[in-house]
Amino acid sequence: MPGKIHKVSIIVPVYEEEENLHDLFEKLDSVIADSSYRWEVILINDGSKDRSGAIIAEKSEQNSNYVAVQFRRNFGQTAAMQAGFDHASGDVMVPLDADLQNDPSDIPMLLDKLSEGFDVVSGWRKNRKDKKVKRVLLSRIANALISKISGVKLHDYGCSLKAYRKSVMEEVRLYGEMHRFIPIYAAWQGGKITEMPVKHYPRTKGESKYGMERIFKVILDLIVVKFLHGYSQKPMYVFGGFGMFFMSLSLIFGGWAIALKVAGIENFSRTPLPLACMFFGLVGFFSILLGLLAEIIMRTYYESQNKKTYRVVRNSEVG
Repeated sequence: MPGKIHKVSIIVPVYEEEENLHDLFEKLDSVIADSSYRWEVILINDGSKDRSGAIIAEKSEQNSNYVAVQFRRNFGQTAAMQAGFDHASGDVMVPLDADLQNDPSDIPMLLDKLSEGFDVVSGWRKNRKDKKVKRVLLSRIANALISKISGVKLHDYGCSLKAYRKSVMEEVRLYGEMHRFIPIYAAWQGGKITEMPVKHYPRTKGESKYGMERIFKVILDLIVVKFLHGYSQKPMYVFGGFGMFFMSLSLIFGGWAIALKVAGIENFSRTPLPLACMFFGLVGFFSILLGLLAEIIMRTYYESQNKKTYRVVRNSEVG
């Protein structure tokens, strides 16, 4: 069984949320006061142009449970979340949006579920209070697609409110929009994943920072995650597979052209088949070369940093 929870790190990316911060602090203070755990709240100012940076700096000076991290410019939610994980000292980490659409009072419920032996407890906005078509419908389609491709079945990947054991985050590095895929990383490392419904409220102050273009970014990032999981240790299987496919096309077109020539049906100069043969042959050749280069890069990555191609767990985590 995973170890007992001693300290909880709440990670709050903040981007131009000055209207919500004081209410957020009140709710977090109430949760902390009613809990027996040790707590820290890491507030990451993601280059806000309003007074958010000054507000979280003031809060960290007034209350030792709060830590302020100030970005020089806007780097995005994933970078802010990674900074929170990097600064966290708790054995459990709980990301939370600053817009008050998630309720901090749900955090103890997630921790109780985590104590049952799980490594990740994912919040599920079962009764989501967003625009039905623009946000809810598209989100359901994206969640179904992510679950299908990854093999990790969750209803709501986009909900930031989750609880992670530090042990499943030790080797996770986040880029792009990949913060939503952390449960996938954890599951692929053998972590135990579950989800539970959490409260969700409509935004009453400030403006949403999410746009429609985010869906396409998520899909592209999902492709990257799937590749890294399935082929990071053997990239030749991908590039070489494409190379063999194009080489096969080259042989087919070349053989077709020769057959037409021998049969006296068509000369090489009067058909595009020889050109197609050369084109697909070169594409296949360079795909295989890319695979060899990727193999060398991955070997260098593992050997230069003395990284293992496997991961072990402590006896206390088995069960």
